[in-house]
This record gives sequence, C-alpha cells and structure tokens, in this order.
Amino acid sequence: MPAGKAVAIVARIARLNPIPYLLGKMTELAASMLSKPIARYSLTIPNDMAQLRKYIRKGDVLLVEGNERVSEVIKYLSQSSWSHSALYVGDQALRRAPEMRRELLERYGDEANYMLVEALVESGVVLTPLSKYRDFNIRICRPHQLTVADQHRVIDYALGNVGNTYDLKNLFDLARYFLPVSIVPARLRRQALEFGSTDPTRVICSSMIAESFARVGFPIVPRYEPVPPGMATAPSRYAWLERFSPRPPISHLLRKVPPTLTTPRDFDLSPYFEIVKFNVIESSRFDYHKLRWVEEPAPTAAQSPNAGNSQGMPEATASFNDGKAGTVGNPIPGKVEKSP
Repeated sequence: MPAGKAVAIVARIARLNPIPYLLGKMTELAASMLSKPIARYSLTIPNDMAQLRKYIRKGDVLLVEGNERVSEVIKYLSQSSWSHSALYVGDQALRRAPEMRRELLERYGDEANYMLVEALVESGVVLTPLSKYRDFNIRICRPHQLTVADQHRVIDYALGNVGNTYDLKNLFDLARYFLPVSIVPARLRRQALEFGSTDPTRVICSSMIAESFARVGFPIVPRYEPVPPGMATAPSRYAWLERFSPRPPISHLLRKVPPTLTTPRDFDLSPYFEIVKFNVIESSRFDYHKLRWVEEPAPTAAQSPNAGNSQGMPEATASFNDGKAGTVGNPIPGKVEKSP
C-alpha cells in the first residue's frame, strides 16, 4: 500500500474517533462551570477610576479578587485573596497592533487607551479595558526599577499571547503543588512539580505574566539558596574602585522558579514589586482629620443587649465637626466607613 494512502486512512480513522470531541466538550463544560459568578461578592473600598488611570503605569500587574467559581478554587489553592492577575499595557495595543486598532476603538472607545492583557477561562488571552474591574477588589503591583526597554519587551511578549487559549490542565494540575508531599507517591514527586499542557499556546493568567517578566530576567519570587562553601566571587573590572566603596559579600543565590508555578499572590508577596495605593493615600486631598464617620451611641447601663434596631444594634448617627486635629470633619466624598 502506498504511504500516502496509508496516511489518508489513518487520518480518516482519527476523524472518526469520538474521544477528542468528547474531551473538548467536557473541557468546554468545565470552563463554563468554572466561570459562573458566585452568589455573594463584597467590594471593600469603592475604586476611584480617575485616580486609578492617573497612577497606573504600563507594565504594572493588576491583582483581582475575582467573583467566579474558578476564583474560589485559585484562592483556596494559593491561600490568598487574589485569584486573578492582568498586565496593564495602556494604549500599546493601539500603537503596536494596527490590525486591532479599529476594532478596539469601535468596541471600547476612549477605554481602548487603558487596556489590560489577561487570560480568561472561556475566552483565552484577551485585551480588556481597565474599567472592567471597577467593582472588584484590586491591587496594583509595580515592578521596581524595570527599565523602559525591558518594559517594552514584557508588553510585547504579553501582546503576542493574545488569542491563545486558557490552560485548564495547568490550573487543575496546580492543585498537586499545594498537597503535602507525603501523600504524593515517590515515583510521581518529580512529575508533580512540572505543570502545564506543554503547549505554548495554552496559558493561565499568572504564568503568562510571569513568563513575560522572565523574558527580561525580572524576578518575582525566586528561591533563595545559600552560597556554596568555597564559592569565589568573580573579579570585577572595576575592582580598584571597590577599595573606596566595598561591596557587601554575597549572602545567597537565586534559583529561578518555573513561570507555570506562579500564582497571583506571588506578585503581592514579591520583594521586587511595589504596592501602589491609588484610592486615597496617593491623593493630596487625603486628610484623616476630615473623614466622616458613622458614630454609634455608647450603650447605657439600662440598655439591654438587644435594644436598638432589628439586628440588635443601636441606631447609628452621623456627626460633623470642624475638621481640627482629633475631631471629625468634612469628608472626602464617597468615603464613608463604619467606626470600629
């Protein structure tokens, strides 16, 4: 039988195999279930979007406390509040992807100048406007002293991932990393540390961003290891200058962590990323003397524990003072909090 005919027969048999089709449908069903929003979600502090657009920079990582079922899975596995991460690219998609420019402007208007690259379970790697996370708990993590040239390389790599699919295998395999080593069979322990589908077009949110920074050698949470005994420091070409300002001895070495092992909380824990507060603290308007508080009357001796409103709490009243030190005064609009 000619080789070409044999290949055609094998290809025809492969097309008749229902297993790949069924696996694909099961994956789609799992993705649909994981992306369903949870019933209850609490926004801790309202986000000031004008302040966010003002202070966020290209190359920043936006951490999100998500509201989907997959968010609960990731938060449980990583023992963190953060379930999702996205890379802020601003208007770089408009500048570097002319084929996307018209589509983005027609779809998002002015919001197309404030875009994120993120990996979503159902959609894969997409460009999303920053305003999408207006009603979510978020945090900005900024890579410390990342050069402009490396910032461009990080963003270029992330934009190059747009259109790739979400790595569900990576997500499910990630659970093994958080299991006690004692319950993993010895013969599988090495494999238990390797994750991912081995397909470069399949990524999860944090691993895609980690790989972007790995391209320029920027660390996130490397492993710290002691310097081997007897290890000599390579002589510097400027060694003669070190006599005037000696360098401290090397106390440890860094070992790279595979990007597929990176979770959203790692950007929060990383000593190489700064946390940027944009809602109030970065604003020159902030004065804690001028906050408006809800004040609750102190219970009297005759007042029973159940006195007050239907929830057993005394009725709260608001008071306004002159704003001097030690008092309560004019507020920042929208910043109303309950007293401890």
